[in-house]
Amino acid sequence: MKYYFKLLRPKHYIKNLIIFIPLVFAGKLLDAPMILSCLGAFAVFSLISSVIYIINDLRDVEKDRQHPTKCNRPIASGKVKPAGAIIAAAIILVLSVVIGILCRFGLAAWIILGAYFALNLAYSLGLKRIPILDVTILALGYILRLMLGGAVTGIEISGWLYLVIISVSYYMGLGKRRNEMRSTSTESREVLRHYNYSFLDKSMQMFLTLAIVFYSLWAVSAEKNMLWTIPLVICIALKYSLTIEGDSDGDPVEVILRDKILILLASAYAALVVWLIYI
Repeated sequence: MKYYFKLLRPKHYIKNLIIFIPLVFAGKLLDAPMILSCLGAFAVFSLISSVIYIINDLRDVEKDRQHPTKCNRPIASGKVKPAGAIIAAAIILVLSVVIGILCRFGLAAWIILGAYFALNLAYSLGLKRIPILDVTILALGYILRLMLGGAVTGIEISGWLYLVIISVSYYMGLGKRRNEMRSTSTESREVLRHYNYSFLDKSMQMFLTLAIVFYSLWAVSAEKNMLWTIPLVICIALKYSLTIEGDSDGDPVEVILRDKILILLASAYAALVVWLIYI
């Protein structure tokens, strides 16, 4: 059973916390109905993302067996049989739909979830081999998470916030590709043949700069003195950039969870935001 649990990649659910961003910055974190709506959206999005991970692992099982770390994944290692993985994916997908119905998701939420599923299915089936488009799809995944948070709560999202999330998403996606070039062969990740360090470094710098500028403009225009969070955001960005220069493969979840200082800075940011908005 533990291998089926591992198949879902639950640690990647941390990405879905983006769904709560509209709720937090709108000052509605204490609104029980909205919290329940976000929790339902978080659960459904997490389950759908797990289905995508399973499909991707089934598609790439032979390539994963050639990878130094991906060879330990449940399907690639033989701990979970393909037939069992398919059944698990089907059950999880049905469960996600049931939860969405129970949570009474509106049309907008279903469209966002459908778009995420279709986009990532296309990614798994071949679009991940196309340079730039592969990173763009990864970035759109984060935007769709933000949109879902707004859809289930009815909160209008600032244009600046959209720009921040998409800039950060591109930065992290490009960083992942950059570090994969050091640890992954082009046989297991074909798109790496089209990238080079110079392009990735320059693009990462551009998107990191944009993210900080966009966040600063949003913070200055926002209420509750959010401008005081800007120095902390800059520190987080610098620490993340320093961390991915190490032996990490660039995966955002791995980078964050393995760096205690980064976790501490992120926690300090969260605490400061709560203090400024709610106290």
